[in-house]
Amino acid sequence: MGGFFGATSQRDVVLDVFFGVDYHSHLGTRRGGMAAVGEEKGFQRDIHNIENAPFRTKFAGIVDEMHGNACIGCISDSDPQPLIIRSNLGVYAISTISCINNADELVQQFLSFSGGHFNAMTSGKINATELVAALINQKSDFVEGIRFAQEKVEGSLSVLILKEDGSIIAARDKDGRLPVIIGRDIDGHCVSFESFAFEKLGYEFYKELGPGEIVELTCDFVKVLSKPREKMRICAFLWTYYGYPNSTYEGVNVEVMRNRNGAVMARDEASDRPDGIDLVSGVPDSGVAHALGYSNESKIPYARPFVKYTPTWPRSFMPTNQLERNKVAKMKLVPVHDNIQGKSMLLVDDSIVRGTQLRETVEFLYSNGAKAVHMRSACPPIMYGCKYLNFSRNTSDDDLIARRVIHELEGAEGDKHIDEYSDASTERGQKLLETICEKFRFASLGYQSVKGLIEAIGLPEDCVCTYCWTGKE
Repeated sequence: MGGFFGATSQRDVVLDVFFGVDYHSHLGTRRGGMAAVGEEKGFQRDIHNIENAPFRTKFAGIVDEMHGNACIGCISDSDPQPLIIRSNLGVYAISTISCINNADELVQQFLSFSGGHFNAMTSGKINATELVAALINQKSDFVEGIRFAQEKVEGSLSVLILKEDGSIIAARDKDGRLPVIIGRDIDGHCVSFESFAFEKLGYEFYKELGPGEIVELTCDFVKVLSKPREKMRICAFLWTYYGYPNSTYEGVNVEVMRNRNGAVMARDEASDRPDGIDLVSGVPDSGVAHALGYSNESKIPYARPFVKYTPTWPRSFMPTNQLERNKVAKMKLVPVHDNIQGKSMLLVDDSIVRGTQLRETVEFLYSNGAKAVHMRSACPPIMYGCKYLNFSRNTSDDDLIARRVIHELEGAEGDKHIDEYSDASTERGQKLLETICEKFRFASLGYQSVKGLIEAIGLPEDCVCTYCWTGKE
């Protein structure tokens, strides 16, 4: 994933963008970057690796070095950005949130006619943002270029462009899978992935871009350069997992949705819920609100069987070695013995993708005296790697625990019956639950249904993308 933030104003906005980008740190773990433009220094840019230290630490001195009345920045889980590009459209800085499935094909197409080149990285891979810039530059203006790039890209593409004159062009991906939101204050305008990021900085909500909408921001106005499309397929995982609790997308707050989602799960399984559950809890942090909703609806007390010790281990991905990362993740869990020993507990997770850390959490609870661990997933079983965003994106469907179990049970034949396996009321659906329970030592397992999830979000079903669960575009 990734997130971006930009601002253009009558005042120096580098500090605003510094904090605005930092508020997107939950969306990426690899790179952070900022680019500004000002009358004295022109374009300035800074990019850092943030795998072993947070964005705020790496960019702490940025306000002493970088100045400008317009600035953009990003958190990226992939390539370094923003990039500064010199082209037929002028000099500009660009940042993207993208998933480009046909990158190799687009690179070859470009090289075959342009006589140009790309700056290849160590593996020979091309920076996705540089590829997007190359597509945009094939047209005579930014709007035509962005439209062209979005049509060429198989996947998704949202764009921020900072121009020499201090204006910012913002474009939401053509299907509106991710948000792009505009804020304003007395001195100018900002653009953000997360709504709470600009609210904390004193900006007020101005508008949320529609699917494929392109706008230009200056300190004085917001101008629509390309009207939104009618069709929207916003990602449901924004609410269930990676969106921040304080944010609101399409009028639906994340925390409110998660509470409602947990309540819907509890309501729908009320007649089938196992007896004797002592407490409900959420794992990891993004599962807490779902669990609170479940607790409130079921009247089963909410309590924490463990807490995370984060002052010295704020990120489980800090070590580069996977074995070390797993060890750190385990070290962070500190048991609350009185809430574990002899207790039957129901845990609510935001999702079950691979299940590696979840297995370790369950083993941790049993080793500390838990009587039974029941598991609920706040979304349906993930059956397909996402091809639109860099979430649940895998080289093989067998990386997904649900698909792996199906293949263990029936081999390739099982792929013909995914709809049945996704439905707990069918024989195959029950077999999926039983098999995963055996693997993870769950006393019971339940998944939220697609219908229940859509109810909790509150948007029309045809406006929400559920591809990773249903395989339907």
